[in-house]
Amino acid sequence: MRPERTFLVLWTLAVVATTAAFVLYLALRVRAVELGYELGRAHAQLERLREVRHVLEVELGSYKTPERIDFVARTLLGMSEPTPDRIRNAGKLPRTDAASAAGNAASSAEAPKEKRP
Repeated sequence: MRPERTFLVLWTLAVVATTAAFVLYLALRVRAVELGYELGRAHAQLERLREVRHVLEVELGSYKTPERIDFVARTLLGMSEPTPDRIRNAGKLPRTDAASAAGNAASSAEAPKEKRP
């Protein structure tokens, strides 16, 4: 081959390689910008969802207040305080654990002890 022809082939290869590298760089840069915008949208959506969650937590707290429960019971459900004739006695109050334990200790102290040989 002649030296001019070799130079022309090498020069063409160098230009093609440089152009390919530049196009690849631009493609990667465009993709990075697209991902940046997508990340920004995701952050904005996350912030909106956090705000909605906060509002819903506040609303849930307001639904659990005794005033709200009383209001719903009286207005929507038509409930009212029971009259004295509708109240029934359920019997003796159950003993608490402390009273039960004290009663068990007293009964075991009163039990006759066995004689040992």
